This record gives sequence, C-alpha cells and structure tokens, in this order.
Amino acid sequence: MTFEQFAVARLPSLLRYAVVLTGDRDLAQDVVQEVLARAQVRWRRIDGADSPEAYVRRMVLNEYLSWRRSWAARNVHAVGERLVDIDDARGGVRDHAQDVVEADELWNRLATLGRKQRAVLVLRYYEQLDDEAIADLIGCSPATVRSHASRALKSLRLTSERATRIHAEEMS
Repeated sequence: MTFEQFAVARLPSLLRYAVVLTGDRDLAQDVVQEVLARAQVRWRRIDGADSPEAYVRRMVLNEYLSWRRSWAARNVHAVGERLVDIDDARGGVRDHAQDVVEADELWNRLATLGRKQRAVLVLRYYEQLDDEAIADLIGCSPATVRSHASRALKSLRLTSERATRIHAEEMS
C-alpha cells in the first residue's frame, strides 16, 4: 500500500482518534497533520511493520502526550455536536440537543484531567485496549495504568456529583 492510499483510507479514523484524545478538532487536525508528515518520510519502514495503522496511531498518541503548547495544555475545548457525530452507535431515536449537552458536560469534565489520565481513558474505552497494551503505548507499568484510570474516573465522578449537587441547590 502506498502512503497516499493509507492516508486517504485512514485519515477519518485517525482524526476521530485525535479528537477524542485532544478534545479539540482543530488541535487534532494539527496533531494528525504533523504525524502524517513524519510518517510519509518514514513510510517504507512503517509499511514494513506488522500493522502500519497501529504504528501511526501510536505516533498520534506520542505526539499528543509530548505536546508542549502551554495554551493547549491548559485549554481543552468542548467539541459539543462534533462528538455526537463520532460513530454514535447507541442507535434508536434520541434528543439531539440532549446529546450535545451531555457531550459538552463530558468534555468539560475530561478537560480537568491530566493528559496521561485522559489518554488512559481514551485508550481503554475508545480504543478498547487492555492495561498491558496501554502500558506499552504510554511507557509505564500496567499498575500505573490502573492507577491513572482509577484517579481519572474518581475525578470524573466527583466533578459529576458536584455539578449535580449545585444543580439541585439551584432548583430548590
């Protein structure tokens, strides 16, 4: 497969993956563009790998984790309707406005997490990887992956409980 064929075929998937990691469509496009530019230069070696797509996805993850733009690290923006468009497999008829509100709430809570915690949750729940695979990708032990996931989920629950309590107080 040529690099051009790979890029055309896998670009939508790589962009969805980067959007979920970064929480910002524009930044995701920047990350994927940077990765594809580097992948094109190394395409012969990448194409010879067992799974070129897995190799490039790891490049996307590494680019995200090594981000050095201070404004981007502090400001993960909600993507609202765009998240609803990402392979929504729930099926059935739902209220689109409620989906957008829920997606915004989720992104606002995810924005409070550190990059590694966010990456662990994305790799676990979006990519469906096990702890050993995540540990290999991030470069830590499976126990550290579990710790990141546990802390991230606890933080998300606390943020959700706090928002529910505030909403209930406002309603009374």
